[in-house]
Amino acid sequence: MNRAGRDAEPGLPPSQRGGRVTHEAMRFRVVRIEEPLAGGGLLPRDVIEHAGSVVIVPRLADGRVCLVANRRVAIGETLLELPAGTLDRDEPLAEAARRELAEETGYRAGSISHVGGLWMSPGILRERTHLFLAEDLEDGPQALEPGETIERRLTAWSEAVAMCLDGRIDDAKTVAAILMLEWRRILPAAE
Repeated sequence: MNRAGRDAEPGLPPSQRGGRVTHEAMRFRVVRIEEPLAGGGLLPRDVIEHAGSVVIVPRLADGRVCLVANRRVAIGETLLELPAGTLDRDEPLAEAARRELAEETGYRAGSISHVGGLWMSPGILRERTHLFLAEDLEDGPQALEPGETIERRLTAWSEAVAMCLDGRIDDAKTVAAILMLEWRRILPAAE
């Protein structure tokens, strides 16, 4: 939720505020925008525009959470994280969360609820990540995209929290989502 208590995107993206697209990729674009300086003049800034994403906390009936081991080419490592994905089609946020959950984990959610949103790295990136809690899960086959290697890791909730705190989980969206839910006590502490 933003300061006004809504999970909305304030302001227009840089490409709609006079910015010039300098690079277009499959999932993002780079926009150069000129920012006015307090003392006069303009400062060129490059900003990455991204369609946004969803991250899902899949809670099993026994209180465990389904994490995924996901190979991340940008850092050349496999990270332990929550299932997540880019908003790459025209669909409601909750449906995107359901789709990504099923693709990456095989689980289908009987219940899914929006629990907040985060700006991922607003100094250079315009990407809003929407957080969802998925419950009443039914197991099924994964539907991975070409090139994806994702393994499910069922983990006790208390262990997932500990892993965020001691650095074994260092994916920012995962740390933020797990600690947000722990803080709000949406998930029970007892397992």
